[in-house]
Amino acid sequence: MIDSKDRSGWFGASDTDRIIGSFNTKTFIDWWLIKEGVTYNNFESAEMNAGTHWEHRILEYVNEDMEMDKQILIPELRLRINLDGNTEDTDYECKTYKANKVFKVPLKYKRQVWVQMFGSNFRKAYIVAYGLTENDYKNYLAPIDDERLGLFPVEYNEDFIENTYLPRLKYLVHCLNDGTFPTDEDYMSYRKEFQNDSNSKNSRL
Repeated sequence: MIDSKDRSGWFGASDTDRIIGSFNTKTFIDWWLIKEGVTYNNFESAEMNAGTHWEHRILEYVNEDMEMDKQILIPELRLRINLDGNTEDTDYECKTYKANKVFKVPLKYKRQVWVQMFGSNFRKAYIVAYGLTENDYKNYLAPIDDERLGLFPVEYNEDFIENTYLPRLKYLVHCLNDGTFPTDEDYMSYRKEFQNDSNSKNSRL
């Protein structure tokens, strides 16, 4: 639970779907303006507030020795990763959902955790999911119910990180540093040049 809501100048693990998605959408444009510091997103909801208030209690219930809110900075990638909780070798990403629904781990959550694992060098991770009742949205001190708590292991996906995520992230860093707006067409040219440079370096080894 990181207090600062300033998302400008840095990319986070929760931004992963924006990073690998199309640049030619209104959603991306709105997101990019936040990264440039032109606009600011202060949206909140009852679900978001409840998740924030329950997060530490849930993680402490899973492991009372859990480290909370570890932040990892990789300046050359403008990458700022916030871990909900971690032990010496494992990342724990906390998610809450409505208890009357069945929780299934969506791909976007896995992608977020893969990036967290990349930045932290952890190769073990769990998504900790807890179902909140209507009472839990009003009473953040209600007892935790084992039957609504689930731990879902996430295996690291090196192929996604190396071949999908990092090329896109490096391009966006290039755009942010140069003050240019990303486009799908420009990215294809950038990636082609990047691959040519990599091939040239490999051929000299």
